[in-house]
Amino acid sequence: MQAWDIEFRALSVGYGEHVVLRDINAVLPGGKVSVILGGSGCGKSTLLRHIIGLSRPLSGGVFIGGRDLFALNQAEFRRVRRQMGVLFQDGALLGALSLAQNVTLPLSEHLRLPKPLIREAALRVLRMVGLEDFADFYPNQLSGGMRKRAGLARAIIAEPRILLCDEPTSGLDPITAARMDELLRSMHQQYADMTLVVVSHDLASLRAIADYVLVLRDGGAVFAGNLAELEASPDPYLRQFLRREAGDQRLTLHQPADPVVRAALDKWLAS
Repeated sequence: MQAWDIEFRALSVGYGEHVVLRDINAVLPGGKVSVILGGSGCGKSTLLRHIIGLSRPLSGGVFIGGRDLFALNQAEFRRVRRQMGVLFQDGALLGALSLAQNVTLPLSEHLRLPKPLIREAALRVLRMVGLEDFADFYPNQLSGGMRKRAGLARAIIAEPRILLCDEPTSGLDPITAARMDELLRSMHQQYADMTLVVVSHDLASLRAIADYVLVLRDGGAVFAGNLAELEASPDPYLRQFLRREAGDQRLTLHQPADPVVRAALDKWLAS
């Protein structure tokens, strides 16, 4: 089975008349780990929504395995979408369902299989992410990192050809984040033909998992290539980003409070 590339051809995306990204041209290679990188608000998650097919482009196209996603008829569109697994930023688990019930939603909703088979499918993927012993726990009984791992288990239960991860290490401590990176790498080794796309601004995660990098800034793509090429780039913005340098931004921190407001606050705080 040939891995699916994800290609953007003259892609412009946005909401209504507001353009978020303009004229993006890049190929996320099939069977590799691609990281979509950029600062907060640069359009990373918006681009991910278009890969999933949740939003239509303003112009241009998203090509999945050589097919224009938004030119497919409804039946073909659904077939492509079924080949995508998504790990949402917060795990997106349903609080009223156990972990086992959450991860098997794609099976229980669409397939008529005996409950013991569905249960075993849940235990298999939970075992892969180290959560088999928590199969009957509920999301509110788990840590943030555990919920993300459970979300990953649900995303892979149908063994999709494309796995999309939105900020998988956000909100995690450094050790838990490193374990998530290792889990994603191990998952990719297990499913060598799976195309993995990770949206992130986590530099440690980038260096741990990326084969290919797409960097977004100011409504466009400022870099597309492998990690070594990114690290060697002389581009001033890329060097600033990779070194976590603040740049020449000037903040006016000395802003005295209005005396009337200050007096009212003092009175309230003393009451």
